[in-house]
Amino acid sequence: MKKLLLLIPTLILTLVAEEQAFRFAWFSDTHIGSSTAAEDLRQAIADVNTEDVDFTIISGDITELDINGYLDTAKVILDKLLAPYYIIPGNHDTKWSSSGTRKFIDLWGADKFNFEYENIRFIGLHQGPLLRMGDGYIAPEDLHWLDTLLTNLPEPNQEIILVTHYPLDSTVSNWYQYLDIIKNHNAQMILHGHGHHNRASNYEGVPGLMGRSTLRHEELVGGYNIVTVWPDSAAFNERTPGLETRPAWHVQSLGKRTYPDTISFQRPDFSINDTYPEVQVRWSYDTGYAITSAAVVSGTTTIITDGGGNITALNTETGIILWSQQLNAPIYSTPAIAENQVVVSVTDSNIYSFAIADGSLLWQVKTNAPVVASPVIYKQIVYCGSSDGVFRAIDLQTGRLQWNYEGISGFVETTPLIHKNKVIFGAWDGYLYALKAKTGRLKWKWNDGLDGVLYSPAACIPVASGNKIYIVAPDRVMSCISAHDGKTIWREDRYQVRESIGISEDRKTIFAKTMRDTLVAYNTKSRKPQLKWAVHAGFGYDIDPSRPIEKNGRIFFGTKDGFIYALDAVTGHGQWRYRVGVGLVNNLTVITANSIIATTMDGNVVHLYSAKQD
Repeated sequence: MKKLLLLIPTLILTLVAEEQAFRFAWFSDTHIGSSTAAEDLRQAIADVNTEDVDFTIISGDITELDINGYLDTAKVILDKLLAPYYIIPGNHDTKWSSSGTRKFIDLWGADKFNFEYENIRFIGLHQGPLLRMGDGYIAPEDLHWLDTLLTNLPEPNQEIILVTHYPLDSTVSNWYQYLDIIKNHNAQMILHGHGHHNRASNYEGVPGLMGRSTLRHEELVGGYNIVTVWPDSAAFNERTPGLETRPAWHVQSLGKRTYPDTISFQRPDFSINDTYPEVQVRWSYDTGYAITSAAVVSGTTTIITDGGGNITALNTETGIILWSQQLNAPIYSTPAIAENQVVVSVTDSNIYSFAIADGSLLWQVKTNAPVVASPVIYKQIVYCGSSDGVFRAIDLQTGRLQWNYEGISGFVETTPLIHKNKVIFGAWDGYLYALKAKTGRLKWKWNDGLDGVLYSPAACIPVASGNKIYIVAPDRVMSCISAHDGKTIWREDRYQVRESIGISEDRKTIFAKTMRDTLVAYNTKSRKPQLKWAVHAGFGYDIDPSRPIEKNGRIFFGTKDGFIYALDAVTGHGQWRYRVGVGLVNNLTVITANSIIATTMDGNVVHLYSAKQD
């Protein structure tokens, strides 16, 4: 009897603790579109619906790519969850996005979330990258949203659980900006995916938990995590659908947290700029939104676009705003300029033409899907790909459709090349296309022979010399293709080139940026790959698709870390480098060998001027 009386308080405390606890399921990296992904997710959801969970969190990479209705399929499956769920996209949903991420927002209402449960606030937002291959990056507008939200919390000391897709480390270019915001508040932990395995770590003292993918990988069945939250801790258990819940792989304490001012990770260093005092910033302009497009220049007017839906004209010499139009949908494409018009494609499914002088609308063409492809203008015709399987030729003056080609099974994001009366471009369906510029008739299409759309020559802007077309695709091979019939002339895999290729002004040299610190130059006059030089430029590992551009004997290119490099075009000898930000640098706009305009994923436009040329 005495032993029973002693056990009663313990039993009461246990029952109270259980009543105070809540549980949620945690999915990540579902990758709908890959082989077993849909079945693995269905099994996980059927299992979750038998468990006593209050909600589910899904931390990104919902699809393999935002194509072919994969997001629609994911939505249908996820809507089978009986309890509420909260979801963010991952890099596979934002980098390979035929909709410019609009599809995700259309389906789920937002690409971020903020809710409160049992006095704990849950906040989720993604880290891109948006369409361009680079590190993860948190858009300026999303950082502003997060900072405003946390600054205005009704309860300043409320416990907060953050949800991201990437770990908050160097895989996200501006990781430190996110941490600097959340460390001013009572951040309990960051839940993220991306690595596909359960793992505990920390980011400058903020606990970080990586969750496994729902994919089965080498197992017979996939899995997910169940998180049990008590007032003072949270336990993470891996669950195999229909089989078992394993012992907790991590228990995280909860409570009041303060973070010291000390930092443990190396912050971005801009001191390199002091090494080259001849390079100066003539002006800069902060849009406040992520930029994935290049600037275009017409005399004294520079046109830029941004992820906030703005097309803005700046004075090329001063950076002063001349006019701006707000189109209420993100713009991820580079405009084209000709005949006092600027043509831009927008994720609201339209292609627009504006007057360069004052921004007045001249015409618009409606397509059947968001447009992320960049237009080009040639002989009074606008040529532009799209995400609806159609490539269009549009009269520049009237906006009337001249022809369309409907044989594309993937979306187009690149700028087309006009060469020998052909329009040449790649798509995310594995093919490089050549259409007759006058009629739109297919002349040929080329494939590298590899299965999988992720190898598509779709982000690379082709270059040409004589009868040769050159591309570098994600297969990491440089390909030389006959402009006449689309047959392969040669392929060179000596260097790991990827999506970044340019050509000299005299068309005699191809320049390509490798993934590992090296810029290479090839002779275009040879029938076989003939290397002119290969230079270790010092940029390290890089996957930024911005192309090398030569002007008056100087080559310029940008990197994923915000650097711009200038090299001698004949020797490859480095002349200077300058850091304009921490995010990816888009294709540069080279005005002269001493004057360039750069746009960055950070949302900045920078006009650099070099006082001398080495």
